[in-house]
Amino acid sequence: MNRRVIFLFTFLLTVYAGINIYIGWHVTEWFKLVGVSFSPWAFWVPFGLIAYGYILGRVPLPHAIKPAGRLLKIVGAYYIFIMETGLILFLLEDLIGLVPRIAGWNIDDYSIYAGSIVMGALALLFIVGSRNAWSPIVRTYELPIDKSAGENGQREWTVAVASDIHLGNIVGRRHLRRLLKRVNEMQPDLILLPGDVIDDSIEPFIRNRMGELLGQLKAKHGVLAVLGNHEYYGGHIDSYIEQMNAIGIQVLRDESVKVADAITVVGRKDKTAEGGPFGGREVIGDLLGGLDHNKPIIVLDHQPTKFAEAAEAGADVLLSGHTHRGQFAPNHLFTRRLFELDWGYMRKEAMHVVVSSGFGSWGPAIRIGSRSEIIRLEIKLLP
Repeated sequence: MNRRVIFLFTFLLTVYAGINIYIGWHVTEWFKLVGVSFSPWAFWVPFGLIAYGYILGRVPLPHAIKPAGRLLKIVGAYYIFIMETGLILFLLEDLIGLVPRIAGWNIDDYSIYAGSIVMGALALLFIVGSRNAWSPIVRTYELPIDKSAGENGQREWTVAVASDIHLGNIVGRRHLRRLLKRVNEMQPDLILLPGDVIDDSIEPFIRNRMGELLGQLKAKHGVLAVLGNHEYYGGHIDSYIEQMNAIGIQVLRDESVKVADAITVVGRKDKTAEGGPFGGREVIGDLLGGLDHNKPIIVLDHQPTKFAEAAEAGADVLLSGHTHRGQFAPNHLFTRRLFELDWGYMRKEAMHVVVSSGFGSWGPAIRIGSRSEIIRLEIKLLP
């Protein structure tokens, strides 16, 4: 490990510790002002475990205490939301608090009321965010494509799209049942899963037999998927693909499939494959080069990048996810800057682009300024 990496790691660890000490100090000061008695040890030790829980929960543990590690990781995941939102709210409290300090007013009174407002706001946002994460909605996009379905081809297609399901220790069978219900009610012609079906590790997917439920997704012409960055992070790609094949879901890795001799679906490896030991991924122009461009081409690419290249290569529809639209505000301000389109619909030349905020959640199952969603595409072709 070189000095630059050591310095960066130390810097980030120091900043993270500083943020949590700042939040913890605010909470303890508010406790004192409202008359809540507590032992510093009884507060700071559990607080520290929770603050570092998402990291500590990833440490390999003996089988007998693995459930405790999973619980710590789940609690730590939810704390990510508390930390980010709490930091913003407490900074705002301190900034506004400069007014009574300068005016010479009783700062304790202000701190009691302001602290109570912050605590109440955190609780309210937690409740609203949980609702947004666990109550999926269906968004419909009508996509006319100026290509023929052929003499006997199907002109109108209903395609269900669910990206970023993130099946794991937090998003599990209950949320998966919501997906099954809403998608199967559509009676879609085709179902597409643009990556991050699992959340890193495949272990909870297998342990909780989520494949049994996922395999109940029904469409006239089947279910197709691609890999997302989290499938690569988990390091169990071969096992994951084996699980998916067993339930009848084909995972495309820089491959194309012709559906009902009417539509071609192209599935790209995730952008993560461009670096490290994953063997790279093909250029979009090469993937689409030998295809029949007289018929519609749908491209699945987990991360929403390089729209112009896909449009130039002849794609008619590009489907992505990955961004979660920041998942909770104000993260959407960053995803909006990072990506040409971080959520919703746009037209790139003749190509339709749809980026989903995702069905599941990374880290805490909390969404502020975004919703858990399923995409319904109504594709209409020429006679």
